[in-house]
Amino acid sequence: MKKLKPVRPAVFLAVLLSLGVPTWAETLSGSLPWGGLVRTYRLHLPPAAMQAKAMPLVLALHGGGGTGARMEKLTLGRFNTLAEIEGFAVAYPDGVEKHWNDGRLSGKYRAHRENLDDVGFLSALIDHLVRKRRIDPRRVYATGISNGAMMSYRLACELTGKIAAIAPVAGNMPAAEAPRCSPSRPVSVLMINGIADPMVPWAGGEVHFGRLKLGRVWSVAETVKFWVAHNGCSPTPTVRWLPHRGPADGTRVRQEVYGHGRNGTEVVLYAVEGGGHTWPRGHRYLPEIFTGKTSQDLEAAEVIWNFFQRHRIQ
Repeated sequence: MKKLKPVRPAVFLAVLLSLGVPTWAETLSGSLPWGGLVRTYRLHLPPAAMQAKAMPLVLALHGGGGTGARMEKLTLGRFNTLAEIEGFAVAYPDGVEKHWNDGRLSGKYRAHRENLDDVGFLSALIDHLVRKRRIDPRRVYATGISNGAMMSYRLACELTGKIAAIAPVAGNMPAAEAPRCSPSRPVSVLMINGIADPMVPWAGGEVHFGRLKLGRVWSVAETVKFWVAHNGCSPTPTVRWLPHRGPADGTRVRQEVYGHGRNGTEVVLYAVEGGGHTWPRGHRYLPEIFTGKTSQDLEAAEVIWNFFQRHRIQ
């Protein structure tokens, strides 16, 4: 048998480049016509070698007043770093005029006033990336902060067939969305909530920023109870306290795991005592007087990805 000559790295690189395949991690800007609008997003891809097989996709949804680029900054690029190591894609979509239609009935922003079909847009974005970027449709996940967190709940409720798991941060179930939430299958949920959140109240009620009233939400306890019941998880959690990481910052994190759900699902709550309306170990986007404390005891992006990779659509 004739012995094959090894392909030199320079030749292999040239072949990849000629095919338009990126050989390094990269962040791209994209657009997608939807609902009479041109919707935009950022997409971070791992190195080319990791794109050879179907990849998971994480949708990272910004908060109210934010953008996809700001969400990337809020996480300090940690999802991007994890994507390059673990081989998944991260999409940072943009809401219309910096807001998502998460199901609240506040009427303060265009997304709510015009009842924009953000579920439809994100569904179309998933389909687009599945076709164009070798995304594994069984491993698509959603996370987000605040307005983006509430939007991820809406995706779990209404786009159940495409979302394997969600991880909302600093956001509870919108009270107007919750009664009509009827997921077609169990969905694993990881929640990160600050007990001292000054904007989205731990105990539920009116979301507010200063004097602005921005719609009502369920409490954290009601939100947990809903998903535990829907998934058929154990109603009694396993509880542990996370150790401090670095100097004391006035916060402490309690983990509650409600396991043994149908199809291997679970509900996990990270309750941040002393924590505010913030992304743990993330960028401080406003002074602490407005947002409350940012915990350094929890690496949110890492915890979220470790949770996501345990779950896929059955």
